[in-house]
Amino acid sequence: MTLGTLYGIGVGPGDPEWMTVKAARLLSSCRHVCVPKPREAADSVALEIARPYLRPDAVIHQATFLMTSDRDLLSQSHRRAAEEVLAILRSGEDCCFLTLGDTLLYSTYIYLLRELRALCPEVKVQTVPGITAFSAAASLANFPVGEGKQIVTLVPASDDMDVLGRALEAGGTVVLMKVGRRLQKVLAELEARGLAGRAVFVSHAGMASQRIETDLGRLRGAPQEAGYLSILIIQAGGGAGAGSAPRGTQEPKR
Repeated sequence: MTLGTLYGIGVGPGDPEWMTVKAARLLSSCRHVCVPKPREAADSVALEIARPYLRPDAVIHQATFLMTSDRDLLSQSHRRAAEEVLAILRSGEDCCFLTLGDTLLYSTYIYLLRELRALCPEVKVQTVPGITAFSAAASLANFPVGEGKQIVTLVPASDDMDVLGRALEAGGTVVLMKVGRRLQKVLAELEARGLAGRAVFVSHAGMASQRIETDLGRLRGAPQEAGYLSILIIQAGGGAGAGSAPRGTQEPKR
């Protein structure tokens, strides 16, 4: 039996033109495309980004990766997705698995790959990197991420503000990912530390609903969904470039 190859494709954060040439080439030749979703009724953002590059007869397989703290349910959803992909590979066909941003940075692809290797150690895999959301956000705002020997810390947002606090106290640049519903708590923390003027907020980078804010005060009282698909980059001090955040506000992209 000849196994097909799994191609993990990072589609970037939003703009289809940010996808790599390699990713576009693989998608244009692969018939089976697997896309992750947080729940059954949800649409796949990754699929919409990749859609211009899919072949006309592409078969879309939708895998639900539950957003839950229940470890058993999480494990079950990861295993089901891996089993579906493995069935395609065992038929001798290749499969592309799409993921937002980069394939190996806080992505569902990591869980899929782990389960797939547990089920079939000899599985063939090629992983294609994608532009990270924070790289895109920094480029859109012309906001330096790291200069000289300045440290850069990536932090997934948490309800525990002490996690963010420790990262800010370490200095350098702090990239806060997965802000979501915690936006107002994060804004309060930055204001309390005098860092609100040294940060940029970007949501839906590269999409029609893109929003860039360097005046974080404009986000106070914003609805909970304002933090969805958003990034905060903060110059926390203690290194070259601290305090160099650009000023002004850009309206959502039309």
